[in-house]
Order: sequence, then structure tokens, then C-alpha cells
Amino acid sequence: MLAHALDALANHPTIDAVWIVTAPGQEAETRAALGGRPVAGVAPGGLTRQGSARAGLEAIAAAGGADVILIHDAARPFLPAEVIDRLLAALRTAPGAIPVLPVVDTLVRGGGELVDRTDLHRVQTPQAFRFAEILAAHRAWDETRAVTDDAQMLAACGHDVMLVAGDERLEKLTFPQDFARAEARFPRTTRVGMGYDVHRLAAGEELWLGGVRIDHDRGLAGHSDADVALHAIVDALLGALAEGDIGSHFPPSDPQWRGASSDRFLAYARDRVTARSGDIQHIDLTIICEAPKIGLHRDAMRARIADIASIPIDRVSVKATTTERLGFAGRGEGIAAQAVATLSLPALG
Repeated sequence: MLAHALDALANHPTIDAVWIVTAPGQEAETRAALGGRPVAGVAPGGLTRQGSARAGLEAIAAAGGADVILIHDAARPFLPAEVIDRLLAALRTAPGAIPVLPVVDTLVRGGGELVDRTDLHRVQTPQAFRFAEILAAHRAWDETRAVTDDAQMLAACGHDVMLVAGDERLEKLTFPQDFARAEARFPRTTRVGMGYDVHRLAAGEELWLGGVRIDHDRGLAGHSDADVALHAIVDALLGALAEGDIGSHFPPSDPQWRGASSDRFLAYARDRVTARSGDIQHIDLTIICEAPKIGLHRDAMRARIADIASIPIDRVSVKATTTERLGFAGRGEGIAAQAVATLSLPALG
């Protein structure tokens, strides 16, 4: 949401700079959420909304000030350019302007008493101000008095605040259902990655495939538990993210991964997808070997992979094939696995 709100502001031709106000100590996380987007600065906020707004204003004043300013909630990421245009036009004749929507629903008090909605409006952000006036209003405000927006403070100082038409797209994201609706509005893209892994069969090793331990006369040898099936899936997920391969994240030279359970690697790849606001749509796994017979364990593998990846089991396919006794797999020297992962990711970076 923060990145999307920033884009809406930064892409407007009349906006010269954008400052972000965030919770103290979260400056690094805020910059990470912006995905490399440039900002004029990131300022630590206060204990209240008013305190945070003032902190931003003071940071801008210290950096040289401004002529006019917009104060916006990142919780309203869908900011139409036309609203910015209307606000800036209003500042030609007024020191402050706010976007509003009419109240169209019937309003009642707790006892059922009807409320006259004739002069009522729903206030949105961004709110626009001449910089000198809104900074002075903040500096003069008694911080013990509760305030819900900056326009109230400007009006309390005797300045006019002009109302301009808001936009339904500016509704604030507050409740779970709001986020579900908002998610559907963000453009998304489909990514596909492919992974492939091979390990040799050796005596004295446990055989792990698809996160399931299988009784067999030999197991797969490797630095970790050598689960070729999970390794192939991890590479497919990382490939879809364009984030390298399993070896770059878990190098065999690192002793901490010796004998490690491969479900840790898959959980890591899953979390990398989540960190990018992505969704694992499907995993298609093919195991290539002469023995053991995979069909007996297919359902257990699907269930285990789905559990680690935190996706429904109907998004996981596990298949097996042989090489007609050709090559290393056909000679029973090792097992190979190939996986294809399909992700849904935000189209915006």
C-alpha cells in the first residue's frame, strides 16, 4: 500500500518531492517496502497522528520548506490524479482544501434518532495546505487536545478550508474485507519457474523424497538430507522470483546445512514468495527413478509439500517416470526430480 500510494503522488507532474513519516525505528523497513523508490526523506513519527504529521512538517521545514503540501494516508493507496488537481486548484484561493464525499446513507443515533445529513460529508485524504499556515497551526496546537485530521487544526486557527470533490477509490483500508477488495484491484502477473536436481543413491543413507521418508535399501547422498524433490521445487520457486538457486541461498560449503531437513529450504522459498506479496498457484513435480515405486507415496508427498508451502493440496501435483533403464537413473545410480512452480505476483515492483 505504501509503495502504491507513493507512486500515485510521485507520478503526478506537480509533485516535486515526497516525504514518508513512519514509526520510530522502522525507517529501514519502510525503505525496504518502497522497493527502491526514491523519496526526499523518511522521518520518524510521533505517538499520535498529529505528532506524526508535525514531525513530517518539521523535517520538511528543516530541509528548506515548501510552498504547498499534501498530507496523505498510505491506507488510501488508490489516489486519482484528478483529486490532486482539484486540491491544488483550491489552494489558489484558500489556505487549505480537503476532498469529501456526500453522506448518502440514512444516519441514526444509538436510540434510533434520525440525524440530518444535509451538511455532513465524509472526509478523505490527501489534505492540501499552504505550507506556512499548516506548520504554524501544528506548532500552535495544544497537543493534549485530540484531533483527527490536519484541516481541523487549520480551521481552529481561523483559516478557511475549502471542500473539493473526493473519490470513492480513496476509501480507507481498515477492515479485513477492505483489504480483500483492494487486493483484487492491484494488477498482478504470472511467473513460472523450473527446477531440476539430481542426487546419487548410496548405502547407509536415509531416503527422503517430497518431504517423506521412504524405506529403501539405499538413500540419497548429499550435504543436506538430499531430498531431490524438495530441492527441485525450491529451485522452481526461486527461479520464478528470479532470486537465484538453492545453492546461492544454502551453499554446500556452509557446515550449518550439513544433514539439514529440506523442508527448511522449501519453507524459506515459500517465505520469499510471501515477502514479495506473492501467491503459489501450483507446483508440478516429476520424480525420475526406477525404484522405489513413487505411486505408493504420492498422496503423502502431496500432503507434505502442500503443508510446507502453505497451499491447498489440490495445487500440488506429484508424478513419477522412469528412463526405460537408460542413463544413471535407469541404472539405479541416482534419482532426479524436475519441478515447475507457478506464482502470482504484484505487477508493480
